Amino acid sequence: MAAPATTAPAPPGRRKSVTGTRRTVAFLFLLPALVLLGALVVYPIGYSLIRSFYNANGDGFAGFDNYKAIFTDDGIRTALKNNIIWVVFAPTVSTALGLIFAVLTERIRWGTAFKLVVFMPMAISMLAAGIIFRLVYDQDPDKGVANAVWVGIHDTFAQSSAFPNAHPGRESPLKPDQGGFVTTATVQTGQTVALPLVGVAPDQMPDGAKKAVAARPDPGKITGTTWQDFTRGKGVGRLGAPDPSEVGYAGMRIEAVKDGKVVASAEAAADGTFTLPAAADGARLRLPASNFKQPYNGVEWLGPSLVTPAIIGSYIWMWAGFAMVLIAAGLAGVPRELLEAARVDGATEWQVFRKVTVPLLAPVLAVVTVTLMINVLKVFDLVYIIAPGSSQDDANVLALELYRKGFAEDQPGIASAIAVFLLLLVIPVMWFNVRRLRREERR
Repeated sequence: MAAPATTAPAPPGRRKSVTGTRRTVAFLFLLPALVLLGALVVYPIGYSLIRSFYNANGDGFAGFDNYKAIFTDDGIRTALKNNIIWVVFAPTVSTALGLIFAVLTERIRWGTAFKLVVFMPMAISMLAAGIIFRLVYDQDPDKGVANAVWVGIHDTFAQSSAFPNAHPGRESPLKPDQGGFVTTATVQTGQTVALPLVGVAPDQMPDGAKKAVAARPDPGKITGTTWQDFTRGKGVGRLGAPDPSEVGYAGMRIEAVKDGKVVASAEAAADGTFTLPAAADGARLRLPASNFKQPYNGVEWLGPSLVTPAIIGSYIWMWAGFAMVLIAAGLAGVPRELLEAARVDGATEWQVFRKVTVPLLAPVLAVVTVTLMINVLKVFDLVYIIAPGSSQDDANVLALELYRKGFAEDQPGIASAIAVFLLLLVIPVMWFNVRRLRREERR
């Protein structure tokens, strides 16, 4: 029987030639990526580093002056403070919401549909999201959803006045008094009092208002009418007396004030009439300021004090879905027998979640948090679009300040220093992430 043929090993020179060819092919395939990496990443970083040591014109060496400005310029310090707030709260809240959504959606039938809805904002660009939330936070409740909801809740418990613009007209018996109006003369029992006002648009009158009628005298009491003393048309109607087309101020509060104290009060009926007891004899009648307070317009979301939390809220709306999807993927890999074993041992659902689920998801939670931290350090679009000009200084972040210094204020040296500083802030987070990934690979 013939012996099987054997293949002779390649000579050393040929083996080196094959290895060299493979390296050359690999290098040629990597060359376009390396060129792009060098042109789009390495060169800009190097140029920014060099430029950060020069003055605004680029023709004089400034040393570390541009870096000193980062910690002395009020605008940059505000941006740095806001970036700290962003890094602390935005990734933490987004990751926490993602964890809650991922765990709870496992227990409902329509969990997939819920995940789709929560993740959908990720498909929207930062520009579009900024425009959406600029409208959401609009101060006008008729435009801004946030204030529409807030005003609706407020007015449920504290109804706004229906007469914010009401005021005395010509030949009125009323004069201003502490935000309201008071009669110029005292009133007596058996007297009827006319309290005419103007200034309320017909479409803003209370729904239950009826045509005003003149009050009838009542012995031992004080009666009167408060109404909209205005009839359309030149020379139409009588001043100081209700006309057929004029409407009563339904719900108007009337107080009898004597020696600085309220001795009696009443509320006008739908036709504007009211009745006060004999205790009001000799008092002046006052329409208190509460009748004329401006309607509640909600919260100034984009004002100096709330603009940063408001913008962080819009960021969380976008990125909580991202966190939820990654955590849900990690949750799918958690051994179910461990969860069941904990339940068999008598652990409550909260204990299972806190002592089993969260520790097992720790690597995924770390990935999500670190990714969002890097993303937050570079946030620019939302702040630039949502914050109005009057509050942009209060909402400022480092990426926005970089843009403003480099383009609006023509200080490229300081802008380059901010860019390098941002890079230095990102590097420790990236190093932590790489180190954690290597540690995971060793396991």
